[in-house]
Amino acid sequence: MITTPRGLALLRDPQLNKSTAFTEAEREALGLLGLLPEGIDSEDTQIQRVHLQLSKKPNDLEKYIYLSQLQDTDETLFYRVLMSDPAHFLPLVYTPTVGEACQQFGHIMRRPKGLYLGINRKGRVREILRNWPKKDVRFIVVTSGERILGLGDLGANGMGIPIGKLALYTACAGIPPQYSLPILMDCGTNNDALLRDPLYLGLRQTRPSTAELDEFVEEFVSAVQDEFPNCCIQFEDWAGVDAVRLLNRYRDKVCCFNDDIQGTAAVALAGLLGAMRIIGGKLSEQRFLFLGAGSAGIGIANMLAQVMTSEGLSLEEARARIWLFDVNGLLESSRKDLLDFQKPYAHPHEPTKDFVEAIQSIKPIAIIGVSTVAKAFNQRVIEAMARINQLPIIFPYSNPTSHLECTAEEAYRWSEGRAIFASGSPFPPVRFGDKTFVPGQGNNVYIFPAIGLAVYATRAKRVTDDMFIAAARAVAGQVTQAELDIGLIYPPQSAIFKTELHAAERVADVIFTHKLARVDRPDDIDSFIQQHLYKPEYQTLV
Repeated sequence: MITTPRGLALLRDPQLNKSTAFTEAEREALGLLGLLPEGIDSEDTQIQRVHLQLSKKPNDLEKYIYLSQLQDTDETLFYRVLMSDPAHFLPLVYTPTVGEACQQFGHIMRRPKGLYLGINRKGRVREILRNWPKKDVRFIVVTSGERILGLGDLGANGMGIPIGKLALYTACAGIPPQYSLPILMDCGTNNDALLRDPLYLGLRQTRPSTAELDEFVEEFVSAVQDEFPNCCIQFEDWAGVDAVRLLNRYRDKVCCFNDDIQGTAAVALAGLLGAMRIIGGKLSEQRFLFLGAGSAGIGIANMLAQVMTSEGLSLEEARARIWLFDVNGLLESSRKDLLDFQKPYAHPHEPTKDFVEAIQSIKPIAIIGVSTVAKAFNQRVIEAMARINQLPIIFPYSNPTSHLECTAEEAYRWSEGRAIFASGSPFPPVRFGDKTFVPGQGNNVYIFPAIGLAVYATRAKRVTDDMFIAAARAVAGQVTQAELDIGLIYPPQSAIFKTELHAAERVADVIFTHKLARVDRPDDIDSFIQQHLYKPEYQTLV
């Protein structure tokens, strides 16, 4: 029998604490008299107070800190606030604010969350996992901190990413927060500024060899299977080559995925599907050019090629319509510096280091930015796209906002209002001529919570690309014609919960069809998903 804590212990339990909303009966029975003001708040009053306090914060980072502390003290209220207005709060708890929060993590941390696995504890990972008080963990988001958003190696400061991602699992898709565990695998950092920072909280050593890292990850993955056998592992913000290698190693062995590769690919695919609803035609009839050829770019290219094969092309024909451009120029067949996962997209072409020249030669319908190079989609680039396309697709997906390839206003202005635009960070509406455009945000938040909810409900044994494609199609299908007419190719974030539920239902159908579920297929998948949703409601304690 679980005994409800009393008095101060209850007020310090974020899962049970109701703050100023404890009833009179609960205050009498649970030793709370005198520990709280006499006034008893309704839930609406609590949210009103949060809004008031947030309005007095001078910037978004201070709002992030406030909300983080709210999560530490009253988890139910934290999620009720986020779910009350997701379009307003998601940018505060995740991108773009989380980027600055990670950069300042060692300076602003009040209370540790999750687990830190230091490589100096190699051989003791299972022991450390057992220190986590919850024994039924269903989701782990784990990072090495080596490639945080577009900000590079932030070491232990990268813990803000797993914390934020798991908050979105709950806020956007209703996954119960008690099943989540953020983990930072502290393997040191090659960031000299952090190593010199007296307030840095991570290991003060440079990163290990690939072999040593892989040995540490193998111990971690094996320990998770032993301690949390129903757990899905989400790899997040690993260095590109590590991300690709680890995903390929474990995707067919355990329930895992990499959001930077598969989630980014799916949200980009959803955007392209939405854009094709405006332009007309099939993806398999178009050509695409990426700026950036790392794990994110290759992940999008691979998923795009897979969808194009479903439209009738061979894999070779599909890849031939996809081009990539990196710091050394266009990926083409004479290049000797390419990694194995890049080589399928190195096609015969004259070498060039001029992105505009590549556009003029390849004539893509879309340029997709995953380079983290700010302003790389300059006026020459956008105007070149506008010359060869009536409706050029411009997707600067890099994060955070300071690393975006272009802004919404620039894309619309330089294309004379003809661009179909979406970006990795939010932008306000843009007025051009007599029309107002509403830029879409190609945020992975449309995808990974839906994958998570479907995996949680079905207890899936594996996560496959087919599941991500199903989620992408479901998201694209939620955009109305009226939204397309104003340039919006993703559903509004104000309706994110509805979008995630619809996508999760389609993903669950794939899981059952491919016999990847650990539970029987229900007669009604929609009702089945609904039964698993977390609701941010206080427990009745008396």
